[in-house]
Amino acid sequence: TRWETRASAGLSNFLQLMVVRGTTNRDGTEIVNAADRMGGSIDAYADADYAEVAATALSRFWPDMLDLVADVALRPSLEGGTIQAVRDFLARQIRNRADKPYDAAFDAMLARTFGDNPYGWDALGLKESVERMDRAALLAHYRRHYVPGGMVLAVSGKVKHEDVIARAQRLFGALSPGEPPAPNTAPPPKPAADRLVVIVPGAQSQILMGGLAPSLTDADLASMKVMTTVLGGGLASRFFSELRDKQGLAYTTAAREPLRVTPGYFLALLGTAPANQEKAEAALHEQLERIQKQPVSDEELRVAKAYLLGTLAMDRRTNARQAWYLASLETAGVGHEFLERYQAQVRAVTAADVQRAARKYLATLRTVVAEPPSK
Repeated sequence: TRWETRASAGLSNFLQLMVVRGTTNRDGTEIVNAADRMGGSIDAYADADYAEVAATALSRFWPDMLDLVADVALRPSLEGGTIQAVRDFLARQIRNRADKPYDAAFDAMLARTFGDNPYGWDALGLKESVERMDRAALLAHYRRHYVPGGMVLAVSGKVKHEDVIARAQRLFGALSPGEPPAPNTAPPPKPAADRLVVIVPGAQSQILMGGLAPSLTDADLASMKVMTTVLGGGLASRFFSELRDKQGLAYTTAAREPLRVTPGYFLALLGTAPANQEKAEAALHEQLERIQKQPVSDEELRVAKAYLLGTLAMDRRTNARQAWYLASLETAGVGHEFLERYQAQVRAVTAADVQRAARKYLATLRTVVAEPPSK
């Protein structure tokens, strides 16, 4: 979404769904069948900082799968009839988000936190923009972004480096040089301690508190990630132990801070019974204040670091995820070596660092509550 505006919100994801639904050589069914014959799959989607074509196959079929990836990336047909079907599918997904308490609250939180900054909407886009998209818009977006200067190819598996390079040069080498356009750098609004209630039918109330968070290259990133983990990372976190186990105020709870190229967001969330909503909101706010006022214990710090680094290691245990990290970090401009630096920074975080990050980023948070209609 980082290259989109409100008028084009969802265009990147729309394009990605289209490229795997037909090329000048194959229709969508033939693409799926080709991947199936290789014991794998191929898919495409967009996220906040990148758009991806992801493919897996048995190792012996890697040349054929790379050929299929190149066909999808270089020769999408973008047929009109398929465009209408995909547009209708996306419109239904966007409508469905508005009917789900958490999604509705989260989308409202993004919109209020980021405003016209492109992190302010889900990758699905906005209803009014998606409904206007046509083949001309998709083709123009494709031509702007599917250029050598904007693409990264990552391969992980039982392959030989020189063989992959040779085949990639044959498949992609004829592309004309080109750089992608500059992203949308509209600044987010200043943090504000406002509160919004949205009415969404459901059995639970969803309470979200959030604000801006450090970027990938910010010196506060590791400290903030450790702080987020202390609050809501796993069964040993404060939210789980205090709000769910001890006080019985939460069905679900977590703290999130996804990695973003430019300043992203911190989010604390809690799902509770509507009868407990007021008490649960106060308790969640109390936990966010507590971590600003009191240093975390040595044990909390140790457990949070172990959880953070352990989940990262587990997430990288497959070739598919190894390739994803290589490609996404290169695309983000920090280089695939970033994770080594990041892990060292996490290990060096102190209790004082955690408290400093909490005071800096949690001092002013927005609140969004999705509650069912009153009877």
